[in-house]
Amino acid sequence: MILEVRDLTKIFGGLKAIEEISFKVKRGIILSIIGPNGAGKTTLFNCLTGVLPSTKGHVLFEDEDITQRRPYEITEKGIARTFQNIRVFNSMTVLENVMIGQHSRSREGLLTAVLGTKKFQREEDEIRSKALEYLEFTGIQDYAATLAENLPYGDQKRLEIARALATEPELLLLDEPAAGMNPQETMALMELIKKIREWGKTVIIIEHDMKVVMGISDWIIVLDHGVKIAEGTPNEIQNNPYVIEAYLGKEEVDLLS
Repeated sequence: MILEVRDLTKIFGGLKAIEEISFKVKRGIILSIIGPNGAGKTTLFNCLTGVLPSTKGHVLFEDEDITQRRPYEITEKGIARTFQNIRVFNSMTVLENVMIGQHSRSREGLLTAVLGTKKFQREEDEIRSKALEYLEFTGIQDYAATLAENLPYGDQKRLEIARALATEPELLLLDEPAAGMNPQETMALMELIKKIREWGKTVIIIEHDMKVVMGISDWIIVLDHGVKIAEGTPNEIQNNPYVIEAYLGKEEVDLLS
């Protein structure tokens, strides 16, 4: 198992956003976390990545307890994420955005950067080269010199994924990667996520588009009102009465299609 979550709970005032959620994630799979709006999905992601401190419970990554680690420490351990709302650096080029991800693995310190030593320059060349490889992997290499704000929406999503991959994670968390995409962009995204899995990475996604979820997931976890109500294969989830009830009147048709 690459990740284990034990009784994870987050309370805001008197409101339990997530309550005693437990699950395990096998290495090299695509796991989807689904549920109606307000189910606690993004709160769960925020607790897994240190954006929010959990109230109770534990998160183990590769058998190490990372529950109270800060976000940058969790990134260093090998977990990266994207956010529901795009967070690219608009005034920087696409290549520079991805180089920022690579800089999290930089061996050189501030002094060598200020002095511009040969050692620093060599590492910068390596970082640039690797960043270009991630742009090619995600299919946006032709935009390397383009300002991020000028990218089409779907490619901005790809840029976020490229930057996350540039931190060299073993576990990648994607928060609603298909949100706002047209059908063609969505299909291309599904292929990219499967390609990331084939590359040996483990992927966890939050997604509302059930065609995406059912089309790429190896395993699915369902949340409702902050509680895990089901987990299983896509086929098992499609036919789970508790899941159907949770989605009734909202996304039942999409879920069962």
